[in-house]
Amino acid sequence: MNVFLSKYVNGVDKKSRVSVPANYRAVLGKELFNGVIAYPSIRNNCIEVCGISHIEKLRQMIETLDPYSEERDAFETMIFGEAVQLSFDGEGRVILPQSLMKHAGIEEQACFVGKGVIFEIWQPQNFEKYLNAAQKIAHEKRLTLRNAH
Repeated sequence: MNVFLSKYVNGVDKKSRVSVPANYRAVLGKELFNGVIAYPSIRNNCIEVCGISHIEKLRQMIETLDPYSEERDAFETMIFGEAVQLSFDGEGRVILPQSLMKHAGIEEQACFVGKGVIFEIWQPQNFEKYLNAAQKIAHEKRLTLRNAH
């Protein structure tokens, strides 16, 4: 399967290392880079994570915007300027930069949330709050998926 699924909570050690779930690493196995690209989410207080192929798709979408527009500049700055390449170590861990940990409020635990083509890393309690709100929205908007074939 080539999508990121499920939710996992893993510990973050004193060196800011965290194990990326094995099935997430399996999805990334086809990428040219043995690791991930991580950047601060522009929607939530979490970290968005993907492979190089998804970053390339984002680049293509952003390049359709006017080259001198505020929107393009903001997206390039927030996604590309703040992105970091995180390599896997021999145990499937990455080192989370302090700037990203601070953005997401992550300290001792990290909650990995599969979102299809990307996954997010949250502070676990913050994700639970978001999940409650998302459940309400999904319930209210559930009929929009009926014709999404």
